[in-house]
Amino acid sequence: MKKRIIRLVKLYERKFRTRNPFEIANYLNIKVFFIPLGNIAGYYKYMKHNRCIYINSNIENEAFCEVVMAHELGHAVLHMKENCAFMSGYTLLLTSRIERQANEFAANLLISDELLNEYAGYTKEQFCQYTGFPEELIELRLKYLIQ
Repeated sequence: MKKRIIRLVKLYERKFRTRNPFEIANYLNIKVFFIPLGNIAGYYKYMKHNRCIYINSNIENEAFCEVVMAHELGHAVLHMKENCAFMSGYTLLLTSRIERQANEFAANLLISDELLNEYAGYTKEQFCQYTGFPEELIELRLKYLIQ
């Protein structure tokens, strides 16, 4: 799965010239809706040959919203026919295989090699402070460099 995730991220970056999960979803004809979802940050739903991502409209943190979108996009491209919810009190250290894969996709999509190079020499905490991404996301991304 690791190679598939890396190939998909590179494909989307090359084909669409972006790593922005909202733009990629648009290019892939995935519908994105912002609605109040209570304690759910977002979810992916496949129905009648349509892929839909629902993002909680109450999310105020832009970086967190981008992480949720990248995670749900991961479900849309890796687990097309699965319906999945992402809880707002989440941790990126989930044990479910498909949730872990969606998190890995999000980490690889949002944290490019260029971004890592830009923040080389910074601590994980500093990286997260400047980017707004959760620490678990950078840890997942760094695992891809080590393996």
